[in-house]
Amino acid sequence: MKRIIFLGLLVAMAGITGCNNSTPAVKPTETLVIHNPVIPGYYPDPSICRVGDDYYIVNSSFQYFPGVPIHHSKDLVNWELIGNVLDRESQIPLEKANSARGIYATTIRYNEGTYYMITTNVGNGGNFFVTAKDPSGPWSEPIYLKQEGIDPSFLFEDGKCYMVSNPNGIRLCEIDPVTGEQLTESKLLWKGTGGRYPEGPHIYKKDGWYYLLISEGGTEMGHNLTIARSRDIWGPYESNPANPILSHFRSVAENNQIQATGHGDFVEAPDGSWWVVFLAFRRYGGDYHHLGRETFLAPVTWENGWPVINGGNPVEAEMEVPASWTAQAPVVKPWREEFDSPLGHKWIYLQNPDSSRYSISGGELTLKGYKPLQENDHPTYVGVRQEDPTIAVETKVRIKDPSAEAGLVLYQSPDGFASVGVERGKARLHLKLKSVDTVIGEAAVKNNEAVVRICSKDGLMYEFFVDGTPLGNLNTSLLSSEVVGGFTGVTLGMYAVGGEARFDYFDYKAVSE
Repeated sequence: MKRIIFLGLLVAMAGITGCNNSTPAVKPTETLVIHNPVIPGYYPDPSICRVGDDYYIVNSSFQYFPGVPIHHSKDLVNWELIGNVLDRESQIPLEKANSARGIYATTIRYNEGTYYMITTNVGNGGNFFVTAKDPSGPWSEPIYLKQEGIDPSFLFEDGKCYMVSNPNGIRLCEIDPVTGEQLTESKLLWKGTGGRYPEGPHIYKKDGWYYLLISEGGTEMGHNLTIARSRDIWGPYESNPANPILSHFRSVAENNQIQATGHGDFVEAPDGSWWVVFLAFRRYGGDYHHLGRETFLAPVTWENGWPVINGGNPVEAEMEVPASWTAQAPVVKPWREEFDSPLGHKWIYLQNPDSSRYSISGGELTLKGYKPLQENDHPTYVGVRQEDPTIAVETKVRIKDPSAEAGLVLYQSPDGFASVGVERGKARLHLKLKSVDTVIGEAAVKNNEAVVRICSKDGLMYEFFVDGTPLGNLNTSLLSSEVVGGFTGVTLGMYAVGGEARFDYFDYKAVSE
């Protein structure tokens, strides 16, 4: 499948204070075709940091463990998942977390040999940061912070560490980056341009100006980016008269599949060009998105002291642009998990997993069932993000306990999932959709084992099969955020309820639209 991305040529400007150093611009010599999103699937609220020639992006993770995936790139286009920042239970308590709680927006910054990741654990501790000498880990234990709100960010300047977040508007304080102690009172900087939910703040320094970039409008169709500036970090801040600087909530972009553009973070490349990473979603079947909010990339130029994203034009599916470096187009490869080694970074659990319920031995994954998924109480589940709209996913499951139910599930929230479970000589397609809790299809299976397969050929419908027998279809919009709520996207995985089950493999393939 083609992933949609666009980039553009950027003009050279002086560097931003933060993760990257100022470098002179290099005249573009190549033509580059790029596709967005650069990180597809449920990877929302991106924050980016450059150190030398290396780029790092972190994303929010909400109820999933481990938390805060971190990707690495050399060219801004091809990204490799190198780990998860919060990979120990002591770092990320997730009791009762769901798709609207847990780990919210993150920020990654680098200062004097140390990487910093700051975020909010909604419902389990509030704002905190962790540190590391290597972005692939290990990361420190959390250091909790006094200033409240969500979406915190750091700016390092002249030996000081400044923190912004959004308790009743965007507020600033100075903290001790070792202990987390708040050194100044919190000061209100800006309430945005009048859009609801001003959030996602980042401060940058450039050409003697402090720039305050935020999101407004809520993380839905009206999502956008706005910016203000000041000569003094403490303000007052003047709003850009051209705000919003990124929005698809206007007539020129109303038919674009890409919507809800916002929550961005700037970075300067080694050649002096500027970019912004931001979240957006791709619509399927109308104004619905089920893949979650994804990570996109766009060019930034500076005009009259203000940033302009993609020349003021909407994000398009594909763009050919001059560039001073080349990058190969991302390649979507099928992969198969044989369960012959520990699970890699891409695998995630719902809330903090009980390790005694998960084991790998002899080429099998064994799951010991617990409570049903809809109870949202540390269910037995392990899965991956759905990164592609058109997929074919398959596993073979064997029930070892007569009381067990186990199989494949498309999971969006405790109130929105569709599972194909094998139990007591049959397989059932079960839909949980808020107050709806129903069986859509059923088929007999032999010896309490079956090959379970879930497909989507067009991003609009899911098809469910057991041993090649169709069980039924579901519109993907039923598992969208617009229907079931929350801030995540569909994940695909294996689950067990009530007893023990074993899985032989897990296949994931992206298929052509």
